Amino acid sequence: MIVNRLFKRSAMWGLGLAAMSPALVLADDQLSAGDTAWMLTATALVLFMTIPGLSLFYAGMVRSKNVLSVMMQCFAITGVVTVLWALYGYSLAFADGGSANAFWGGFDKAFLAGIGVDTLSGTIPETVFVIFQMTFAIITPALIVGAFAERMKFSALLLFTILWVTLVYAPVCHWVWGGGWLGDYGVLDFAGGTVVHINAGIAGLMAALVIGKRKGFPTTAMPPHNLTLSVMGAGMLWVGWFGFNAGSELAADGTAGMAMAVTQIATAAAALAWMFAEWMVSGKPSVLGIISGAVGGLVAITPASGSVGPMGALVIGLAAGVACYWGATSLKRAMGYDDSLDAFGVHGIGGIVGALLTGVFSATSLGGAGLAEGHSTIGEQVTAQAIGVGATLVYTAIVTLIILKVIDVIVGLRVSPEDETEGLDVTQHEERGYIL
Repeated sequence: MIVNRLFKRSAMWGLGLAAMSPALVLADDQLSAGDTAWMLTATALVLFMTIPGLSLFYAGMVRSKNVLSVMMQCFAITGVVTVLWALYGYSLAFADGGSANAFWGGFDKAFLAGIGVDTLSGTIPETVFVIFQMTFAIITPALIVGAFAERMKFSALLLFTILWVTLVYAPVCHWVWGGGWLGDYGVLDFAGGTVVHINAGIAGLMAALVIGKRKGFPTTAMPPHNLTLSVMGAGMLWVGWFGFNAGSELAADGTAGMAMAVTQIATAAAALAWMFAEWMVSGKPSVLGIISGAVGGLVAITPASGSVGPMGALVIGLAAGVACYWGATSLKRAMGYDDSLDAFGVHGIGGIVGALLTGVFSATSLGGAGLAEGHSTIGEQVTAQAIGVGATLVYTAIVTLIILKVIDVIVGLRVSPEDETEGLDVTQHEERGYIL
């Protein structure tokens, strides 16, 4: 009798340990408490990147009369995208039912149909997967805010967010992660180089070109009003990005650990690369420069974080720091556009560099985890990466341009010159960030 009780108790402990340890999960459709706990944490970290991280990062870089406007935009985008994602966004990106195809997920999971307490996505509840992916859909249009900061109507922003997430973000997300044609072709994008950063970067460039320059740009100085806020925001982005990259493994395992390691290495390398490049060119290293470089490194390692090793991450970070510095300074001056907070210079350029170099450093001969199935050489993988970059650039540019033109006809994109001079905090929201 005693032996029988001890046997039953040991069996119960064994089952409990198996449920808690991702290494002991026996099948993909069995819930792992360890994976679930990690993904709940990662989801919170990615949301933390937008509010308050990105909000503070952007708020410090605008003029004081517009500090609330960019924070309001990030907060409102969070609300709008959350509702859209629950209604139909998740379905358009990830549904795999009869209406799904290589370009569009369809509406089989609209209103989160069929998703309940016991519904699984791999080893985690599908509800956790839904919200984790929702946080990616939130931050992507929020990144675009940096391109048109200080001059877009708030009503236009809301309409833009609805149309852009529906017609651009959800389809591109499906192409890469939802069983679409880019994923099937073997394009490597572990955590969002194409889906998030190139997507947001090129959309930001189109918005900057269509809306036009800020009043007085570039002859009037428009320095950041509070870099302390921006440094705080950059720090929050850096920490939150571990959820962004390591969380994209959707499990608490060795790949997630490596993703965290390479994220840290690439970010540090890019911050230093931008700092030293600026130091050599202008004679002084700036705080704005080092935090911008860090974000550029975070961007560039995002597509590569699940497939490259530490030394590959170091090279990607160094390349991204220099390339993003060039994109935010020399390229912007040469082309003459007003990308207010360098959405394209950091996210567009950084995303392109990272996506292409993923094709190089994912090779096992260079310390990576291996090329995608169907690609046997670095050249083939780089070609696939270039196709992914090109398809995202072309599709996003065209559809974003159409969306902007339609909104301009409906409600107008830009505030009046008088409202721009007074500042968007007062003219759009009747509030002030600072009491004078």
